[in-house]
Amino acid sequence: MSVAHPVHRGSILLEDAEVVGQAAWPGRQYVLTLRAPRVAARATAGSFVHLTCDEHLPMRRPLSVQRACVRSGTLEILYKVVGDGLDRLSRAAPGERLSCLGPIGHGFTPDPARPLALLIGGGVGMPPMVFLAETLLARAAEGFRSLALFGSEIPFPFRMKPSTLVVPGIPDGTIAAHPLLEDWGVASRLATQAGFAGCFPGYVTELASAWLGGLDAATLARVSMYACGPTPMLAATARVAQRFEVPCQVSLEEFMACAVGGCAGCAIQVHTADGPAMKRVCVDGPVFDASAVFPPVAP
Repeated sequence: MSVAHPVHRGSILLEDAEVVGQAAWPGRQYVLTLRAPRVAARATAGSFVHLTCDEHLPMRRPLSVQRACVRSGTLEILYKVVGDGLDRLSRAAPGERLSCLGPIGHGFTPDPARPLALLIGGGVGMPPMVFLAETLLARAAEGFRSLALFGSEIPFPFRMKPSTLVVPGIPDGTIAAHPLLEDWGVASRLATQAGFAGCFPGYVTELASAWLGGLDAATLARVSMYACGPTPMLAATARVAQRFEVPCQVSLEEFMACAVGGCAGCAIQVHTADGPAMKRVCVDGPVFDASAVFPPVAP
């Protein structure tokens, strides 16, 4: 009798990662840089690592990858301290070693037939969008072009930069951008209800709607949406996608124990052609079609 092996078997690595450094930002946000060459070489936009935060804590924490550099063998991870585990991680110093399991999960699948990518990130859901923006930039010869919209109600974990990249359809006065993307020549804009200068005064999904609403039918037919952030934001993003009839992929945030598909503690219900089904966010996701997780609502 043949036995079906999990599709992720052999693709998830266990690596002793070295802390290269940490940058602290307001709101107890940190950008952690790890040297983990084997994991970095396989990471893709939307994948994550399961990281040991402290040798005395048995439970790992799932954290999204913001950047992966094959040349330097490093991973960049943005996280916000919530709970004891990430508090301990924030004290990790350069030279320390952390057990790193990854890369885990199915990431985003860019669609060459719809190369105009609208990337939406909320809070600590921003990292996969940065990774995806860099990935699509490397595929510019295929026609891919991105607009990244980020939202946060606490200070952004980077120094906002006034954009010099003109984006038709973006409301007047919305000029704050992500500095790294701006330097890459990738258009980005920021949204908040906290009153930060240069940002769109509202939800990031409202900013997305404003931009999409200014596109003609031919341009809209070339748009695809990709998003990561809190569940309410992803649900709102799915509604925007439905309204404009644009395909959308979402990366889900979920509590995880093993993160390799064994415990099924992160299982969610998705809608398929054969009816409802349970899927594990860790290895079946974390990226899913938005309409499968948030079924379209009848008008």
